Amino acid sequence: MQPMKVVVSGATGLVGSELVPFLAKQGHEIFRLTRSKPHEAHDIVWDPARNQLPKGRLDGAEVIVHLAGENIAGKRWNAKVKESIRHSRVEGTKLLCETLAELNPLPKTLICASAIGYYGVRGGEWLNESSSPGTGYLADVCREWEEACEPARQKGIRVVNLRIGVILSTRGGGLAKMLKPFGMGLGGVIGGGNQYWSWVAIDDVIGAIDHCIRHEQISGPVNATAPCPVTNFDFTKALGAELGRPTLIPMPALLARAALGEMANDLLLGSARVMPNRLSESGYKFLFPTLEPALRHLIHPSRENQ
Repeated sequence: MQPMKVVVSGATGLVGSELVPFLAKQGHEIFRLTRSKPHEAHDIVWDPARNQLPKGRLDGAEVIVHLAGENIAGKRWNAKVKESIRHSRVEGTKLLCETLAELNPLPKTLICASAIGYYGVRGGEWLNESSSPGTGYLADVCREWEEACEPARQKGIRVVNLRIGVILSTRGGGLAKMLKPFGMGLGGVIGGGNQYWSWVAIDDVIGAIDHCIRHEQISGPVNATAPCPVTNFDFTKALGAELGRPTLIPMPALLARAALGEMANDLLLGSARVMPNRLSESGYKFLFPTLEPALRHLIHPSRENQ
């Protein structure tokens, strides 16, 4: 693949901080959209809250990877926090896509992060990219988030809405927060443990983005989840086994709701059994299709070949 000008928003987040060096190593020229003071010549300052984005700095961009958005699990949800999360995703994406639609020449590709929250809470139902949207707060946010890409899509830019699952990484996200209590033997199932967690290793999130950049026939929704989703019970046992610790201390649903409020229902207790049909059908080969090798790679990479 020829080197390109690639613009990345959310470049310092969990995915962006891994993606930027990955793409730079391939020879691409990386420009980072940032809301803070620029640290490098290629940094582009924007302010979605004030509808400010310098269009001229985007000239010549061929690929945009849009990852920016307020952390869904950063604060306990209330009306103000929920509106801030929605605004950061929907209005920020709308501003970006309206600006991209005005460029000449147009970028070739926009890969916009979304989430499997699009499907809502669906129990054990098998879900893929053709499944209907769910109901509830997160499902509504994800649906509006994807719809905000319409200005770019209408102008002929190839848009990929990457519906990302539960990212496994030791540098952030849920797994990183679980390592200490589980390592102390304080881990256990959450609620009934029967809810499906559609997980994906951070390596495969980066791989999926690269795959979507390279394969121009891919557009629309793409699930970035491993092909083997597991229940919370199975996830808990696998993590405990990798850490060599018992997992006997459960978190009852009532306690989870007391601690996290509404967020607990969607992020911990809700079930979505999501399959990555579009990635698999287009030839993507997962580095970590099953859970145990993924956990071993992330937590104890020196043991991978044992």
